[in-house]
Amino acid sequence: MHGNTIRTHGGRKTRDFSAIIAELRKTFDIHHNRDTYLGGIHFELTGENVTECTGGALGLTEKDLAENYETRCDPHLNYHQSLEMAFLISSILKNR
Repeated sequence: MHGNTIRTHGGRKTRDFSAIIAELRKTFDIHHNRDTYLGGIHFELTGENVTECTGGALGLTEKDLAENYETRCDPHLNYHQSLEMAFLISSILKNR
């Protein structure tokens, strides 16, 4: 996730959920095509209702970040985005 950190026009650090998903899909594809296994995945996430990363099922935008932006360092996926990510990974693994 660290490669996906960006700054908004207002200066907040955030991450775009769709960019994270795109990178994850590419990573799984590369490993699949080379017949290797991904040894692990690191996500910054929380079970809290934060608004630190844009996108996801709730369609968070830059305007939403101010609602519940709590990080002092790295933006976290909120619980909706975390669940969406877990289901996506499960689906990828199931279909390989």
